Amino acid sequence: MDDPMHIDTFNHNCSLELMRNAARLENLKQQEFEYFLVLDLEGKVEILEFPVLLFDAKTMDVVDLFHRFVRPTKMHEERINQYIEGKYGKLGVDRVWHDTAIPFAEVIEQFEVWLGERQLWRNELGGCLNNAAFVTCGNWDLKTKVPQQCIVAGMKLPPYFMEWINLKDVFLNFYKRRAPGMLSMMRELQIPLSGSHHLGIDDSNNIARVIHHMLTDGALLQLTAKRNPRSPEKVEFLFKNRIV
Repeated sequence: MDDPMHIDTFNHNCSLELMRNAARLENLKQQEFEYFLVLDLEGKVEILEFPVLLFDAKTMDVVDLFHRFVRPTKMHEERINQYIEGKYGKLGVDRVWHDTAIPFAEVIEQFEVWLGERQLWRNELGGCLNNAAFVTCGNWDLKTKVPQQCIVAGMKLPPYFMEWINLKDVFLNFYKRRAPGMLSMMRELQIPLSGSHHLGIDDSNNIARVIHHMLTDGALLQLTAKRNPRSPEKVEFLFKNRIV
C-alpha cells in the first residue's frame, strides 16, 4: 500500500464527498454497528484484489481503507500473466498489480494488523470483529470465494469472516424493489458510476455510495448471513426475502 506507483495510481481518496440534505438526514436510523467494512473481491479462479473501505456509520463517510493486490498461489506464471492482462490490462493497472501483488496469506496478515490498529479486531477476544460488520454486494465474496482461497492458501478461515451483510438483501427488503447487482442498485437510486467497474477498489467505493444513500433514506443495515461455528461450511441466511 505504501508503494509509490500504487499510491499514484489510486491515490486512496475514497471520501464520498456527497451533499447531505438536512430533510433526508431526519430519516437516519441508529445502526447496530459503528463501522461497515465494504468488501468487493476481484478474481474468479483465485482472488486478485482485496479492497476494504472503512465506512463510519455516524459520519456517513469512508474514513480509511485497506487495499492489496493478491498474487495467486497455485497458478503458473504464464497463466498469471494471461489472467492479469485479461483482467487489468484494459484498466491500465496491470503493471501496478505485477509490482505490488503479494500472496493471500500475507494479505490476511497485513489486514489483521490494519484491523487491530483501528481497534476493529483482537485475536485475544476470539478473533471476531469489534463494532463492525462486512458489507458485500452478494454472498459470493464471503460465502464462497474467501473460504476457497483459504483452502488454496493452506490456512484456516479467520473467524471474522463468519458473518456479513449482503447489501442486495437489505436493498430488497427496504425498498421492496429487486436489484440483482451493484449497477442495478445505482440505477435505482440514480447514482452515477464512479471509476472503473470490476476494479475492486472502485466497486467498493461505489457500494459505499449506495450505503450512504440507503442510510440517508432510513435503511437499517443488519446481518443477513451467519456461518455455523461448529460447521463453518453451513451458512444461515437471516432474511426471508432475499436475492438468490
